[in-house]
Amino acid sequence: MDPSPTSSDVATPDASALAAAEEVLTAELERLLSEFDAVAAVDEDEDVRRWYLRLEATERDFVTIWLTLRERMLHYETFFMPAPVENREALWSYLLRLNRRSVGAHFAIGEEDDVYLMGAVPLEWVDDKTIDRLVGTVYASVEDHFATAMGIGHASRFHR
Repeated sequence: MDPSPTSSDVATPDASALAAAEEVLTAELERLLSEFDAVAAVDEDEDVRRWYLRLEATERDFVTIWLTLRERMLHYETFFMPAPVENREALWSYLLRLNRRSVGAHFAIGEEDDVYLMGAVPLEWVDDKTIDRLVGTVYASVEDHFATAMGIGHASRFHR
């Protein structure tokens, strides 16, 4: 017996939920751009349903959050820092301990050991409050932890 699911066993994404999430996301990003000076830009890549929200920051020049609508989820991520060149184990330990108490976003290692901050929510959760919360979570996490993480992973080069 073949255990793989057939096309009738797999739920298809709800096109109306995707369209609704896209409408809410577009409207909320436009609102953020018009109401907050810290929002430097909002750009869209329609080919992959991805928006780029660029925020001015204090710990580094900008925080750019990628918001990508997929079939069932809104994925969001930001480049947090380049791969550590020293104190790797101490940096991984620091970030993993932060993950234990983080809500809404987690640190992850990218393909070339760069560090990202990322998360996802189901399409059904996408509303203006959720978008505001996830943008605030990512932004605050970068502002709160960037300098410490860089001080660990790039100790000989990064000085505040």
